[in-house]
Amino acid sequence: MGDLCLLAFLGMISAMSPLSTDMYLPGLPQLQADFGVSASLAQLTLTMTMAGMAIGQVAGGPLADRYGRKGPLLLGMVGFFLMSTACYLAESIYWFLAFRFAQGFCGAFGIVISRAIARDVRSGAELMKFLAILMMVHGLAPVLAPVFGGQLLLFMPWRGVFAVLAGIGLLLTIFTLIYKETLPKDKRIPSIAGSFGSFIELLHDRYFLGHCLVQCFVFGSFFSYLAGSSFLFQNVYGVSAQTFSFIFGSIGLGLMILGSLPAKMAGAVEGVVMLKWALIVPVGGSILLLAGFLLDASIWYTVPVLFTTIVPMSVMGASSIALALSKQGKNAGSASALLGFFSMILGGACMPVVGIAGDHTAIPMGCLMVAGYVLALLSFYRLIAPYHHRELHQR
Repeated sequence: MGDLCLLAFLGMISAMSPLSTDMYLPGLPQLQADFGVSASLAQLTLTMTMAGMAIGQVAGGPLADRYGRKGPLLLGMVGFFLMSTACYLAESIYWFLAFRFAQGFCGAFGIVISRAIARDVRSGAELMKFLAILMMVHGLAPVLAPVFGGQLLLFMPWRGVFAVLAGIGLLLTIFTLIYKETLPKDKRIPSIAGSFGSFIELLHDRYFLGHCLVQCFVFGSFFSYLAGSSFLFQNVYGVSAQTFSFIFGSIGLGLMILGSLPAKMAGAVEGVVMLKWALIVPVGGSILLLAGFLLDASIWYTVPVLFTTIVPMSVMGASSIALALSKQGKNAGSASALLGFFSMILGGACMPVVGIAGDHTAIPMGCLMVAGYVLALLSFYRLIAPYHHRELHQR
């Protein structure tokens, strides 16, 4: 499999998260009305997916280190296809929540294994370039998913989105069968217990823990935005599902374009410098965003400030993951699993809180975003920056 084909394949399997969440975001109010539930319970359908993805990565990473990449990935893609079909058929909100959890669990195998495969084939500055390009490919999903989902809602109910997701799962299953294994048997961890045991070793590494916490807090902010955005624009500002999908897609386009910077600047600008500024800018942006919510600012203020707050995340993702994984070898799958777990778990917890004050205010969303970005920046300065300062003095 050539580099271009491998990048496309990894981009598709790593896009399980935005595909599972963003594509049906425009239909969230419709789902709420169809099941006759509160905004918080509707947002819980996102939380269950995030929880499934968090736990699924913890399972998928060690399995990929022990049994290779292809087998666990195939298992995940088949499961994603089956659970997407189950979501389409679900008649009860509680069955739907259960299937959403299982869908996230299976899709997580694609997320965690895509990063492990990248570590198999690249290292150092080349790994950062590879991950940055991968995030650009991955960035197409949040650009296209809500736009496509919004257009689907013109012709079919929200359930149609899950029929499309099932089709994507089937397609990725076929592609996985074609994929060539990148982790030879002699480089695999000899026992599954040893594979899971590497979690303890990794979490005792303060530098690696710092990256986990940065992922945790930034994605907590990001998923607060995901959960609240459809209600913010459709209920507070009164735009249509289609207009919302284009606003959401424009922010996704910004994520994709800015995500090209690490690939272009790798080697010229240190990853830790890119990471620092990718955390500082959103802190300022989130504070301005919350101020706008408190002062009932217009949509013309909110959209550009939200854009400035969200899009640096693509730089943060590529630089933080590359820095964290660059020091891992045979533990790349487990390390990727922990990074993925931390990126999902707080986001899943934040999502229902976004709707706690009702579906006609965005203040809880703004508060969560400010708190997440501030804590991420503090984690960077406390756990990550000191390591690079010492490394600089030793040169």
